[in-house]
Amino acid sequence: MELVVGASNATMRSLLGKLGGLLAQEYALVRGVRRDVQYINDELTSMQAFLRDLSTALDDHDNRMKDWMKQIRDMGYDIEDCIDDFAHRIPRDPSSDVKCLFIRTRFYEFRMWLPRRDIASKIADLKVRAQQIGERRRRYGVHNPRNRKNGSGVSAGTYEVAEHQLIERQLIGTKEPVGMTADMRKLEDWLAKSDKSCYEERAILSIVGFGGVGKTTIAMALYQNVRDKFDYRASVTVSQNYDEDAVLLMILKQVKPQESDQEKQRSTGSSAVKQIKTEAINHDKLVKELQDHLAEKRYLLLIDDIWSAKTWESIRKCLPHDNKKGSRVIVTTRFQAVGATCSQREIDFVHPVEFLNEDESKRLFKRSVSESKSIKYSEKELDQVTEEICKICKGLPLAIVTMAGLVASNPDTLSKKWEAVCKSLFPESVPSLTLDGVTRILEYCYNDLPAELRTCSLYLSIFPKGSKISRKRLIRRLIAEGFVSEKHGLSDEEVAETYFNQLIKRKIIRPVEHSSNGKVKSFQVHDMVLEYIVSKSSEENFITVVGGHWLIPMSTNKVRRLSVQSSGSEHGSSTKHMNLSQVRSLTMFRSLDQLHFHSFNNGILQVLDLEGCKGLKEKHLKDMCRMLVLKYLSLRGTDISKVPSKIEKLEYLETLDLRETDVGELPKSAGQLKRIINIFGGNKNPRRGLKLPQEINKETMKALRILSGIEIDEQSTGVEGLHQLTGLKKLAIYKLIILKDSKIFKELRSAIEYLGSCGLQTLALNDEGSDFINSLDTMSAPPRYLSALELSGNLDSLPKWINKLSNLHKLTLSVTVLRMDTFELLCDLPLLFSLTFSLSAAKQDEAIEDILEKNKSESGGEIFVPSGGFKSLKLLRFFAPLVPKLSFPEDAMPALERIEMRFEAFEGLFGIDTLESLQEVHLRVNSAADEITNFIVEDLKAIKKPKIIVDHVITS
Repeated sequence: MELVVGASNATMRSLLGKLGGLLAQEYALVRGVRRDVQYINDELTSMQAFLRDLSTALDDHDNRMKDWMKQIRDMGYDIEDCIDDFAHRIPRDPSSDVKCLFIRTRFYEFRMWLPRRDIASKIADLKVRAQQIGERRRRYGVHNPRNRKNGSGVSAGTYEVAEHQLIERQLIGTKEPVGMTADMRKLEDWLAKSDKSCYEERAILSIVGFGGVGKTTIAMALYQNVRDKFDYRASVTVSQNYDEDAVLLMILKQVKPQESDQEKQRSTGSSAVKQIKTEAINHDKLVKELQDHLAEKRYLLLIDDIWSAKTWESIRKCLPHDNKKGSRVIVTTRFQAVGATCSQREIDFVHPVEFLNEDESKRLFKRSVSESKSIKYSEKELDQVTEEICKICKGLPLAIVTMAGLVASNPDTLSKKWEAVCKSLFPESVPSLTLDGVTRILEYCYNDLPAELRTCSLYLSIFPKGSKISRKRLIRRLIAEGFVSEKHGLSDEEVAETYFNQLIKRKIIRPVEHSSNGKVKSFQVHDMVLEYIVSKSSEENFITVVGGHWLIPMSTNKVRRLSVQSSGSEHGSSTKHMNLSQVRSLTMFRSLDQLHFHSFNNGILQVLDLEGCKGLKEKHLKDMCRMLVLKYLSLRGTDISKVPSKIEKLEYLETLDLRETDVGELPKSAGQLKRIINIFGGNKNPRRGLKLPQEINKETMKALRILSGIEIDEQSTGVEGLHQLTGLKKLAIYKLIILKDSKIFKELRSAIEYLGSCGLQTLALNDEGSDFINSLDTMSAPPRYLSALELSGNLDSLPKWINKLSNLHKLTLSVTVLRMDTFELLCDLPLLFSLTFSLSAAKQDEAIEDILEKNKSESGGEIFVPSGGFKSLKLLRFFAPLVPKLSFPEDAMPALERIEMRFEAFEGLFGIDTLESLQEVHLRVNSAADEITNFIVEDLKAIKKPKIIVDHVITS
């Protein structure tokens, strides 16, 4: 089926809820309009049922059906705009105010007469349109859909959200490419080799192959496997339409030596990211800085998806010309000619990637299917399914993995029916898989998605090709757009999590980075999958993309959701010819220079995401305060320093993201945001918090669930109101500077104790000298719902109740408690996934080494990890000036997969070669480290397993 039903269906669900709310407002409707609204509501209810039938209908719809679907969609959009416009033009019912009721009512009716008449006229017009659409369907013979089984006996995708709520927490590692063992070994040797021969020069490895053949997978595996042999490393995606400065900036961010956290906190001024942004304004200065950093170091660059020799030549000129350190550059490209141009010298290397053979294809399919852990087939049945699927995929990894996601998501489908699926896709045998064949497979897998997942899939076209997308950012945006709602007793965020997990299971998205709690932090979409999604999204007029990596004709429709993915002037000018009056969602990447907010209808814009944009000015902020139905506002990483006091006008605002900005305080009026759910602020490096509004009132901020990145000092007046935020799930205080035993000290401890009993799940405290974290031991009851806890500062000992936190997954502690008794107290926590010892409070630098030395001596000079405990721990981290000698017995931490350390002095790791699950030890060594520390590090590098990766950190 070629119709894009999911997005329209989601629009209908949201719209029917709004119509129901409108019908409930007796006071707001002009006489006669109620009947029109009721008629529209009934008509749309029938249309929604029709859309649901379409999602399980036979694949034989013609252009008449597509056109009729487009009419339904456009009318639904117009109705929704009308209702949202109505919502902010008609104020609340005056009858709720008893005082002077008669006078208030008459004045209200007089003032609202014109707006109500205007809206009544629009609703009458929309009723006529609804009638005409219904009549047009009958007149042109648009028939009812027939139930389908995908034309092959396989039921269309159905899905119970509660089934997929739980997903195993894990660390994301690099998978070895199937069928590449010998080639990988040869390529790794070539990349890592450095001797006195010609290999001291920079050499280029070009990986060439058809789209979806696994070039990026191979390149990333090589990059991960040899990265410990190089001083600096960076990976970037270039693609068809690219911004050279943006690519160079991404490389510079990765290769620029990073200060340790404590050094960052001693420094003043803007963060490192903002410094780089400033430097990147001038292209020549950016190139010079990049060349200076790479000139005397051995570096490894991965430049993915180069489309032309000209692109490579422009990037090559920006790299050092006389680097003689044995540096390597890996490039991937679909074109043999481009690969030959990149690797034209004798010391360079071109590696063509071939399709998999039959055995390799079967191995990849079975590995991909087994990851879902939901297959119910016997070994014989799985072999039959594998045989049929691999026949049509012709050895193309992308097709094999995508079909594996389809099979894993239909575990109850009889194995023999997959043969019919394959025949319906390719009735006649083909010698090889073409681009058309790949599209056919993607089309089939897309059509198998339930309507909700189709909407989530289409929404991915918001983000640029090759970008790492934040899981939390996607989830919060889906909720703000109204595409996710509470279901089966789960909150909207929990439902969105299950949708996300399903996208992973179906191989539509690929996790690339984990958080320390074991959940996916960021993900990517394969460029061929994203290209298909963007085309579907454009067909549905669901999202309009400007710039970026896609060559899409300018939209002639009314734009609903706009994603501006490039800052070039040609893309800014192209929006001038678009109808932006119905834009409900605006996402900008890089720059605001070419866009003006006055082009938009402030009465309907609901999502405004400007994360990382340059050029945000005070006039833009004033315009934002007129966007009266705005739900999601992200200004993260922009240059703003103040939030306008008129922000209280955004009464529908649910998410406010001010992280990595210079905003230090919320205005008093922010306390009037009645629907606010998430507030994010502050910076982690250097530590800086966002001061609360002067008043926090349960009646105005009762919906608040996340309060992250705040600062509390003796002048903070909103602490007392924290008691009233009983729905709070996360409280993260980035900066805590209060006097011991003061009034605010006691109020905060009381608030945390109370919130802990109400359902607080995440608590982070960065105590800068107030001794507050040491008072938590006096709490009468443990915060038993906590799944994440961070206690930073001069912590003397752990709260005694900490071993009762049976739901704790993530624990971050000050290095001041790095002792044997700490490990003994924590070892029986059943679900603990990650444990971190960190130094983050700047004022403790002078005394910290004395404390660490004292702890070391109390432990006999060596810390022994208890045996038999930490059954679930997979990540162990130490970030401190001094890491003492650590020893692991054979049966310690049986699930541990990764150790990360950052230090200036290091005394050794013992027993790590006996930890069966341990895969990687990552050491970041301060440039001020002494000879003994460097000797110990070099000695560790000789260990074959686990992999030892060393980075050297330069302090300012």
